Amino acid sequence: DAANSLISPPIISYTDFYNSTLDHIDLMEEYHNWQCYGNSHRFSFCQYPFIISIAAKKVIIQRDSEQQMISIARQSLVDKVSRRQKPDMNMLFLNVKVRRTHLVSDSLDELARKKADLKKKLKVTFVGEAGLDMGGLTKEWFLLLIRQIFHPDYGMFTYHKDSQCHWFSSFKCDNYSEFRLVGALMGLAVYNSITLDIRFPPCCYKKLLSPPIVPCDHNALVGICGVTLDDLFQIMPELAHGLSELLSYEGNVEEDFYSTFQVFQEEFGVIKSYNLKPNGDKIPVTNRNRKEYVQLYVDFLLNRSIYKQFAAFYYGFHSVCASYALLLLRPEEVEILVCGSPELDMSALQRSTQYEGYQKTDLTIRYFWDVVLGFSLDLQKKLLHFATGSDRVPVGGMADLNFKISRSETSTNWLPVAHTCFNQLCLPPYKNKKELRQKLIIGISNAEGFGLE
Repeated sequence: DAANSLISPPIISYTDFYNSTLDHIDLMEEYHNWQCYGNSHRFSFCQYPFIISIAAKKVIIQRDSEQQMISIARQSLVDKVSRRQKPDMNMLFLNVKVRRTHLVSDSLDELARKKADLKKKLKVTFVGEAGLDMGGLTKEWFLLLIRQIFHPDYGMFTYHKDSQCHWFSSFKCDNYSEFRLVGALMGLAVYNSITLDIRFPPCCYKKLLSPPIVPCDHNALVGICGVTLDDLFQIMPELAHGLSELLSYEGNVEEDFYSTFQVFQEEFGVIKSYNLKPNGDKIPVTNRNRKEYVQLYVDFLLNRSIYKQFAAFYYGFHSVCASYALLLLRPEEVEILVCGSPELDMSALQRSTQYEGYQKTDLTIRYFWDVVLGFSLDLQKKLLHFATGSDRVPVGGMADLNFKISRSETSTNWLPVAHTCFNQLCLPPYKNKKELRQKLIIGISNAEGFGLE
């Protein structure tokens, strides 16, 4: 694995090192041995995390989190009893109460007030609405919050169309607590098995593990990692292409480009200048120092200019996910835990789908799977996004989606409808395969936002 990682890109995928046999051993015993005995003579598979599959790592992280939750809940119970107070079952949960009209501010207040409860099982209540949270409300809370926070008008994240990903806005602000909220949301999603529809570039997850354990020294830098032009290509391909051309330019860089070690950024309609090094505005970029210029520019864009935003995001994530198990993870694996896997297997989805009002032998259902299995990957992703709020698959595979197709008693002129919070597709009993295909494609291609119901 180490030799393979020295080559860019690696010769074989990191997943080829996984040994799936290890999914069936007592993983927590391995984890505890590794935690207690470190690198001493006592053997543990956790010393070689590259052979442990992402599914097994998720089990370790969730069990570790459950154990932390239990010990926190037990402590709360003991405190109550010792003060001769009546224990309350709500103590075992992270209870989040929000108004739909003040979703972000209420969520921020709740998570800030309940810092000590972040590792408990999450339960969401929308004020003024009856309803027990059986998982649907929690998922709806995540979907609505993510949709609001990542909206370009909100100003926290910039969406780059070329790379189809979000990046941290470099605008200075007085309070970075909303970035902390997004980090905490990502941590809560991992612990509560919710797949989030977030498009961050790979280097975001590299930064999130820099370092994997929060340093005790509060002045230590966090979220800073070595970044390269390749990292920039995955966010701002045009700018990265320009810098790459500068590096390979064969003429006189100083005379033809007339650049200095100073860069410019637009902030709220005002152009601001930043020096990449002391007196940068007075240092010309030449053939000799252009490599340094590109490296400093990339570091400025991906580390320095967003330091406070990312540090808040880092602390938010680790406030929920603080665990030595993070030492076992690669950045790509953190992304899969948060956002799910991009590998779609529609036959596996067909095998695990549940039905309501239909049976799997009904004609409409047979038409549906004929159509879906024949879809292009792009349309299959659109269907998944339409029905579940994300076009990716949980770590446990399609079976973990608990996907359900319900019979809709509406007219067959109507389009299918999705209840995203329950991964449920409501399908009218279309007469033939052609009509079903047509209506399904129109429905999944024109769903606004997350198609929330």
